[in-house]
Amino acid sequence: MKLKILGCSGGIGGALRTTSFLLDHDILIDAGTGVMDLTVAELQRIDHVFITHSHLDHIAGIPFLVDTVGGMRDKPITLHATEETLNILKRHIFNWLIWPDFNLIPTSDKPFMAYAPFSVGETITFGGRKITPLPANHVVPAVGFRLDSGRNSLVFSGDTTTNDALWAEVNRIENLSHLIIETAFSNKELDLAVAAKHLVPSLLVEELRKLKKPARIYVTHLKPGETELIMSEIERDAAEFEPRMLENNQVIEF
Repeated sequence: MKLKILGCSGGIGGALRTTSFLLDHDILIDAGTGVMDLTVAELQRIDHVFITHSHLDHIAGIPFLVDTVGGMRDKPITLHATEETLNILKRHIFNWLIWPDFNLIPTSDKPFMAYAPFSVGETITFGGRKITPLPANHVVPAVGFRLDSGRNSLVFSGDTTTNDALWAEVNRIENLSHLIIETAFSNKELDLAVAAKHLVPSLLVEELRKLKKPARIYVTHLKPGETELIMSEIERDAAEFEPRMLENNQVIEF
């Protein structure tokens, strides 16, 4: 399996793009503003979008994706998320007020977009590829994902704060090779991070100490303007884990 990072920033500006990863050529893991750098031909090949949660920086590309290529495809683009997240999208995005309901366009029998609810712990399989939602702890219903190629597994935390339930699941993964975990704010903004249910470097260190499996660790979702400060604090406090900053256009094979 190959994961291309289309966006991994906590904001926009210049080359910064919000969270979106392209798995092989046909699956998106979240669909933030990074999706908008794909060509029309690349967009047309996307069959599935797996959504961690409903916040705009993770779903902004979905309405444009479906609107752009829905009529070019012979099957709908399927949105995979928890029932709670799909209901938020139905009520607040695809409601004819913000965006058309592409689950009914051009007809309810042959829509451009379909919904597929999942539950935490339920594994969805495409050929030899397995995607399993993992628990997250955020201000809205949220999940992370385990992506399992059979040979190796990559875990993406999604947006989360301290989360013992995640580590209980991760520590059961025998073929874990990569961990992508968020750290949105610097230590000086601990109170904001706690209120918004994100991590700061000091909390990240506490979380990584719960990890019992070896893995290459990447940090994502850093807020613009604080990137250097956040990474300097992480490199100082979490050096034992050798964390690296996730970068746009990076490709991870596993």
